[in-house]
Amino acid sequence: MSFLTRNRLTGLLIAAVIFVADQLVKRWVVVDLGLRERGDQIVVTPFFNLTRENNYGVSLGMFSADSMEMRWALVALTGGIALFVLIWMMREKAMADIVALALILGGALGNIRDRFYHGFVIDYADLHFGGFRPFLIFNVADAAITIGVVIILARTLLSREKPETEADTIASES
Repeated sequence: MSFLTRNRLTGLLIAAVIFVADQLVKRWVVVDLGLRERGDQIVVTPFFNLTRENNYGVSLGMFSADSMEMRWALVALTGGIALFVLIWMMREKAMADIVALALILGGALGNIRDRFYHGFVIDYADLHFGGFRPFLIFNVADAAITIGVVIILARTLLSREKPETEADTIASES
């Protein structure tokens, strides 16, 4: 098995692990902990609660699906984005980029499954400091997507290819 094939299979495995972890935690929160209705809450620490929220939108609650047509449009749109991410991941060579894209893909698939079966995404992680909430209520999938995007942005902004020198140009022409 080639190095690239192994990296890409590792990426698919990471995406699958994120997807399964997201779905298992959502099931645990809803079924086992009993957060079945929007607003149900368990206080875990002074700064973290498990609070059930039904997210009908996408990132940061934008583009709320107020109708069945909008719901299926969001499923199709996010499915198209997930397919784009999968193709991008399968073409990547750098393991760091593959991992970042796998996090995004696994998270996207978890949220797409929710929207497909429920019409909304189940969110539950409520980080707060008094009345200040640095994030909206989120889930494992959202966290994975955010981490993946931050990795890609950091690599894009901080990684720079070395400029080709004249010696490199002469050596490559030989």
